[in-house]
Amino acid sequence: MERFRIRPAAWLAGFAFWTALCFAQPSRAELFVADTFTLENGLQVVVLPKHLAPVVYQILVYKAGAADGAPGKNGVAHFLEHLMFKGTKRFGDGVFTREVDRHGGNDNAFTNQDVTAYHQQIAKRDLPLIMEMEADRMNGLILSDPIVLPERDVIIEERHQRIENNPGAQLSEMMDAVLFLNHPYRLPIIGWQHEMQTYTTQDAIDFYTKHYAPNNAVLVIAGDVTTEEVKALAEKYYGPIPKGNVAPRTRLQEPEAYAPRRVTLESEFVDQPAVSRTYLAPSFRTAEGNQAYALQVLDEIVGGNNVGRLYRRLVVDKGLADYAGCNYDASPYDQGSFAFWGAPRQGVKVEQIEQAIDAEIADLLKNGVTDQEVADAKSRMEISAVKSRDSLNGAAQFVATRIATGSSLDDIQAWPDRIQKVTAADVLAAAKAVLVPNRSVTGMLLPKPGAATGAPPPTPPAPIGGGIQ
Repeated sequence: MERFRIRPAAWLAGFAFWTALCFAQPSRAELFVADTFTLENGLQVVVLPKHLAPVVYQILVYKAGAADGAPGKNGVAHFLEHLMFKGTKRFGDGVFTREVDRHGGNDNAFTNQDVTAYHQQIAKRDLPLIMEMEADRMNGLILSDPIVLPERDVIIEERHQRIENNPGAQLSEMMDAVLFLNHPYRLPIIGWQHEMQTYTTQDAIDFYTKHYAPNNAVLVIAGDVTTEEVKALAEKYYGPIPKGNVAPRTRLQEPEAYAPRRVTLESEFVDQPAVSRTYLAPSFRTAEGNQAYALQVLDEIVGGNNVGRLYRRLVVDKGLADYAGCNYDASPYDQGSFAFWGAPRQGVKVEQIEQAIDAEIADLLKNGVTDQEVADAKSRMEISAVKSRDSLNGAAQFVATRIATGSSLDDIQAWPDRIQKVTAADVLAAAKAVLVPNRSVTGMLLPKPGAATGAPPPTPPAPIGGGIQ
């Protein structure tokens, strides 16, 4: 099982762009062929038939992530993700992965602030196997101190490797901690080390009992299947699991912020400095009207790969930056984010990159975007989407996580119509509503004076919807 991972810069820069678009078709059509039904126990099932090869992909997403943890226990969501592979009475420790491997498939899992997901890809003939095993561990997990406590040491070591030895990840944690004044997104998904050391078997059992139930999950099956086939198997394996007593999701919300925040981190492991700025933004669930779609178009205009304003002006035209970009993340259940970043070329000061980004934001807020920029952005988005539609697991993950964070299948299918209705005026209005200094944090990642480095360039901080595996 793949574990904790910080998203690399290239993937990060395109995340919101790709996830919003990778299944798009012209506005007269839905995004993709899909069907949905709900079992009597409350489990919503979505079927995405794709008959290109005798392969299927299953993803089960629970509507519970790090931000749903008890005070001092936010990392338990990720801890439990690890423990879910420790086995049940029917399928013992490690059997799940060994069986998937034995049948030529692969399996994995991930946790973010809002969801925890388990997924497998395998030959169609083995779909009953992975459905049976996944359903079994929904309410059959066996946990005890001899099983749990060694895994606690594993996740603590992961934090050492992925956070304590990564200045970019450290800066990202610090930026989240000051960007959010009250909301649990301010806490790291993996948890603070001093709190991780206190996790108990009962903590894991409590989170499992509270959140892992069919009426708090979304199941998506993609690949060489029909709705009738999936429904029969879902009723057989998931149907007998009783509903859970799942409480409504309640979280602390953000107060008004009175000042922008700034974080500077110096490290001997940093060779190339970098700057990033993150603004709070509405998510798909919390945005009003078409604001989220306007922000997606803005993201493409300003940060589009190799053609966006930031890349053209800072990297190509002015020759100031090695890289520059932006990212709108609309995926979280509560607050989303809009982030900018850049790293200077040799001989250029990082402060010049910050000033150049400031100038681009000021120009955007004063002059807006043109109708032609909007039209070109939509065209690029559609082309990129069409190229990405062959992804079996990408479609399933996107649908499952969107539904688990508050969208309906109808919302997802309506994306082409909504994006096509975005105007230049909509983009400017959304930019003015979001790019407000008091709702931002700026991060500076700098080499430690006098330190011998040679480390690779830092990656930008991950958006708040980022997950760990």
